[in-house]
Amino acid sequence: QVQLVESGGGLVQAGGSLRLSCAASGSISSINAMGWYRQAPGKQRELVASIASSGSTNYAYSAKGRFTISRDSSKNAVYLQMNSLKPEDTAVYYCNVNYNYLSFRYLEVWGQGTLVTVSS
Repeated sequence: QVQLVESGGGLVQAGGSLRLSCAASGSISSINAMGWYRQAPGKQRELVASIASSGSTNYAYSAKGRFTISRDSSKNAVYLQMNSLKPEDTAVYYCNVNYNYLSFRYLEVWGQGTLVTVSS
């Protein structure tokens, strides 16, 4: 069993910054990728940013230039630094981890979500 603990959400004014953190623990042999998704009210969940085990990153167009994803492999942790936040960034942000355990590959687990609210 794998648990994800997210933190860092909150209320911030437009133009401000927040840093989200997510740490994975439990039955993990190795991690393939970690990422952040978000879901705004009435909208589908969408990818914000992801980072592979190689270190390569992928960003949604809306996040490029403003958000930075990073990881600490020693802690099985992933971070999302969000700068120049806009009201349209308001959403519940979810951590996602794709991992392997023993002979089981490409397993997936989601965090409980952390709310980010950006006021105008």
